Amino acid sequence: MSVHDLSLYDVLVRNARCFAERTAVVTESGHSRSYHELLERVDRLAAGLAAGGLGKGDRVVVLAQNCAAFYELYFACARQGVVPYPLNWRLSADEIARSLERADARAIVCDEQYLSVLPHDLSAFALKAQFDGVPQGNWCSVESLYAHGPAAARPDVGFDDGFAIISTAAVDVIPRGAVLTHGNILMSNMQTIAAMGLDERDGNLVALPLFHVAALGSALSVMHAGGQIVIMPSYDPGKAVQLIDEHGLTFISDFPPVLTTLLDEAEAQSSRLPSLRVVNGIDAPDTIERLHKVTDADFFAGFGQTETSGWITIQRARDLMGAAGKPGPLCEVRLVDDYDQEVPVGSPGEIVARGPLIFQGYFGQPEVTEHTFRGGWHHTGDVGRFDETGTLYYVKRKPEKELIKPGGENVYPAEVETVIMDMDGVRGVCVFGVPDAKWGEAIKAVVETDASLTAEQVRDFVGSRIARFKRPQHVLFSSDLPRDDTGSVDREAVKERWAEA
Repeated sequence: MSVHDLSLYDVLVRNARCFAERTAVVTESGHSRSYHELLERVDRLAAGLAAGGLGKGDRVVVLAQNCAAFYELYFACARQGVVPYPLNWRLSADEIARSLERADARAIVCDEQYLSVLPHDLSAFALKAQFDGVPQGNWCSVESLYAHGPAAARPDVGFDDGFAIISTAAVDVIPRGAVLTHGNILMSNMQTIAAMGLDERDGNLVALPLFHVAALGSALSVMHAGGQIVIMPSYDPGKAVQLIDEHGLTFISDFPPVLTTLLDEAEAQSSRLPSLRVVNGIDAPDTIERLHKVTDADFFAGFGQTETSGWITIQRARDLMGAAGKPGPLCEVRLVDDYDQEVPVGSPGEIVARGPLIFQGYFGQPEVTEHTFRGGWHHTGDVGRFDETGTLYYVKRKPEKELIKPGGENVYPAEVETVIMDMDGVRGVCVFGVPDAKWGEAIKAVVETDASLTAEQVRDFVGSRIARFKRPQHVLFSSDLPRDDTGSVDREAVKERWAEA
């Protein structure tokens, strides 16, 4: 282990020494735990993981709603060098099975409600634990893992070791796993702390799911600054207003429709959310302007991905509405053409980046990683343009990495198209995103067929094969989709003709 190494667990140890009695976590049941108590629980859970046969480099799949034990599991794994591989609990049973194959994990930890979507054969797992319910067979409770007495031997864990593997969208049907190192997260924390002015007085409402880099990054940044987090199992706007006001919380992450519903509920409860000062995420300009009008909070916008550990450009939205901000101090960002040549100021180009925020690579996919990192830069697959001040404006996604984001989830059109093409009578399909007032973006499918299919049949078929959030909200039919010279569906022509339909 190098003299220069540091881990997320080391940051927790530092906080437990410096802020021993300060509140670190308010659990989903409302119980407050100090930094001293949090460290003590993390150490006991780490001992349980070690006793369960988990060691450095092993992966543990997590399929669960937010809870304090899930948050503590991240730190217990960090102590032992075990790597959490959280999955989106909205995935279908088939998608979960494929993700488990890719994860090649030695342990699985889940909520009781998700046992039914797991494969029948779980013999490959050395440890199977439930956050809740009464475990059956060779499953144990997560609570029982805290019971092991002596502290586990601590392996060397440092900057370049994996902290977590966060699933990204399913470009090749199975969600890719982005390996984020301790160094990635620590550097991202520091950049967030600097950009938003976080310190020990801040508190974060963990309302978005902890399998998502937005929720995890915000929680860890506030922890790193010495502040507190308050955990919600899942987002509820009425309860969110109450928790923000009760605990004086300053920070919440946002994907549509979180902020709209929060402001609606605050108005209904006659609250101005007086403690709130930072909202971080993606939303419509009118919603952001409403936040600025009715509260004292600032909305922070930017550009980032799971693969970049969060934002790589960031700004206060009120400073230049519609912009994605300037590159942060811990990364370099360029715009390049299809030949990786830098484009002139004002011209659109693919956003590429490098620096300590860039992920280690896609787990188990070295060829994909090599292609993504070609030329020494991480190729995001997104297009932007710089103005004369170095401020980035987001333009679009590259065609080969077209992505739809309903409510902050990632949906690749190709994945939905592959499913729809399996329907009897379907000859072609084009799936793309359209603006949506509630979710930010909605999924539209234009299906080429002469069969007597209905929109509901298409939606139900998609929902039976992949996660229900990937079902198209809008389905149109055509007997003859436009095609290019190769015979492939002409995506741009389809969108031009049917986007407004």
